[in-house]
Amino acid sequence: MVATVDPDEDLVRRVGQGDPTAAQTLVARKLPRVLALAQRMLGDPVEAEDVAQEAMLKAWRQAPKWTPGQARFDTWLHRVALNLCYDRLRRRREIPTETPPDRPDDGPAPDRGLLAAETGARVDAALRRLPDRQREAIVLCHYQDLSNIEAASVMEISVEALESLLSRGRRTLRQSLADLSPRSGGRSEGDGR
Repeated sequence: MVATVDPDEDLVRRVGQGDPTAAQTLVARKLPRVLALAQRMLGDPVEAEDVAQEAMLKAWRQAPKWTPGQARFDTWLHRVALNLCYDRLRRRREIPTETPPDRPDDGPAPDRGLLAAETGARVDAALRRLPDRQREAIVLCHYQDLSNIEAASVMEISVEALESLLSRGRRTLRQSLADLSPRSGGRSEGDGR
């Protein structure tokens, strides 16, 4: 196995040694990305926060046992967060609810962003309708800004398999959201683009 260069290696080592400053730095560095990943995968801010906290707790517990060189810590943390998301998604399928819970509108102010909020909600809904693996690939590459190599490693698949998932996911999203394209004469017309 080829050793990987891990920019978090020293930080994880210090966390494992009980350095509170290193633990704070690790949380500040990783929590926003883990939270964003969970939010995109689950579509529920409360569940996303729970997943992010659980992932960070696992990171803190794993730090003393971390073996440098096998995989990047960030890759491992993304895999942990994705597994926690999948656990919650499986539980959702097992427990049907009669009505969805009320959710606050986190979008822009009504007088300035109705269209943007509606578009964002449609994109999020289309993303949630994708098969899990396609959604995972798109979230990792487009929202988490991982390279194809990093995302493939997190997903434990080849780069070619990742690219196939991305291609199918993008195609499905394009079809689902075709009316939003400026070329289709959809709602984006007149926005200056």
